[in-house]
Amino acid sequence: MNEARFKIADDVKRALAAHRAVVALETTVVSLGLPAPDGVQVARDMEAAVTASGAVPATIGVLDGAVRVGMSAAELDALAATPDVPKLNLSNFAGALVARGAGSTTVAATMLMAQHAGIPVFATGGIGGVHRGVAETDDVSADLTALSRIPVAVVCAGAKAILDLPRTVERLETLGVPVFGWRCDEFPAFWRRTSGLKLDQRFDDMAQMAEAIHEHFALGTGTGIVIANPVPEADELDEFMYDRGLNGALELIVSEGIRGRAVTPYILEYMQMVTGGEVVRSNVALLKDNARVAGELAVALAARG
Repeated sequence: MNEARFKIADDVKRALAAHRAVVALETTVVSLGLPAPDGVQVARDMEAAVTASGAVPATIGVLDGAVRVGMSAAELDALAATPDVPKLNLSNFAGALVARGAGSTTVAATMLMAQHAGIPVFATGGIGGVHRGVAETDDVSADLTALSRIPVAVVCAGAKAILDLPRTVERLETLGVPVFGWRCDEFPAFWRRTSGLKLDQRFDDMAQMAEAIHEHFALGTGTGIVIANPVPEADELDEFMYDRGLNGALELIVSEGIRGRAVTPYILEYMQMVTGGEVVRSNVALLKDNARVAGELAVALAARG
């Protein structure tokens, strides 16, 4: 990329040059993923979790028409304070750069920038996937496109709860994207630890999982990898509360015609109202835990040389 549009922070640059562990982090959580002012604090907590694991955090976002790989506290504050920040995906990324504005990076956009920087591990909350009613809407997240093209390991608590999880898992298999479970046998359902969907492979040893990731990348398929890390047991959403909130959100999304990038923030707002804030607590816990696991994975990958 043009150096004027792609700025890597000095600490991240030094770590990459020394082949140390680095973890990419997205910025949708800063501006859209959580109610203000929680987003910035959670972003910092995720960075702290990566650091505590022995890796270097590289939070990725766009300010003044330039990609920032490793954002300072001041840059995070500036992004959070920018009104109407767009969610940057594979389709609108270039336009945002040319407009010289700000932008928060989704899973797909963060993966792309991580690949450009040479960062093999990325931590997020949950990936996008195949939406319910896809036969009528053809609504499939660009996250799956990114996973099919970009060789980055994505640590997540499964896919967003609103999605058609069976079709999402099936699509990942079709695209040649392996799904590895970190100490779990089933694909997580974001705020719930299980979905009934069996995973490709379970790992309980981080060095062994790093070896499998290394071998997958060495095969040259060009695809990413999903590392499924369930929400911590103590922070799992109550099943009744989960079902009631999710079903209500689904009904409203259909009746109000909400689609695309507007779906996730709408669901979170509705779930927060229904659960009395419990969904935010669960969301924050899984984000921080994913950052921790991603840091440990990055360290294990770097140890392989």
